[in-house]
Amino acid sequence: MDPSRSARRARLLAAGTIVMLAVAGPALGADGSAMPWWSWPVMLFVVTFVLGIVAVVAGVGGGVLFVPIVGGLFPFHLDFVRATGLLLALSGAMSAGPSLLRSGMASLRLAMPLALVASLASVGGALLSFALPTRVLQGALGAAIIAIAVLMWRAKGSLHPHVPAGDALATRLALHGRFVDASQGQEEVHWRTHRTVPGIAVSALIGVLGGLFGLGAGWANVPALNLLMGAPFKVSVATSGLLISIANSSAAWVYLHKGAVVPLIAVPSIVGVMTGARLGAHLLGRLPAYAVRQVVVALLVAAGLRALLAGLGIWQ
Repeated sequence: MDPSRSARRARLLAAGTIVMLAVAGPALGADGSAMPWWSWPVMLFVVTFVLGIVAVVAGVGGGVLFVPIVGGLFPFHLDFVRATGLLLALSGAMSAGPSLLRSGMASLRLAMPLALVASLASVGGALLSFALPTRVLQGALGAAIIAIAVLMWRAKGSLHPHVPAGDALATRLALHGRFVDASQGQEEVHWRTHRTVPGIAVSALIGVLGGLFGLGAGWANVPALNLLMGAPFKVSVATSGLLISIANSSAAWVYLHKGAVVPLIAVPSIVGVMTGARLGAHLLGRLPAYAVRQVVVALLVAAGLRALLAGLGIWQ
């Protein structure tokens, strides 16, 4: 496919996301009592469908977009939003997973050692979240979202990082592979990783933050895999989905046990993000991810500021 045509499609998708949220924002900010009950599930489905596409293509996971955006636009308690954020990130990653594994971009060998550590850490983060006051948690969420946006903006990533040789642990675990990059004229890309121990340590920290805020983990998995461990960018994006599906399933049990999962919020959100993620998985090999990442950064900054101001009591 022509790269310029792919870039135009990516920018059109990004522009559509901005327009959708710009139109939905004033309506969702209105008095909820004036709207029929069924309008909330319908709007949740529309919003999460678009977020599911963007999340897979940009490699950030649906939860990191869902929690701040829905938490700021919809009149739902933050605990319910965080619980649904974990579930929809899990569902979106599982929906896209089979396609990404068949394409060869996602590596199960690379995901498993990181996911084991991240799963245990995410349970601790989820337990900690219920011990903190809502306002403190909301302010911390806003600060974390803005930091994530800055990280994504500065960490441009490398399509094919140069890794001269894998370390001893990466070699023993066979953390290497190959895939066909359709956007580069069916070029076969061979890759390997290094810095495995630091990568595992970072995965533990990502798991704590993901369980604490219900964000999933794609926002940090991708730069950790790409910049730290040296996996190609598209392998990092695809493998991040597998990490999310494993780590989030552990933290989600804590939220279920606490009664924070509300079907009226969770069901339309999960259906929307799963549908969007399946489409996003097909677009991943054709769209330049950097174009979509630009709109993701802008959305995260806006949503993070909203959550931070709400936590400080400035914008209720």
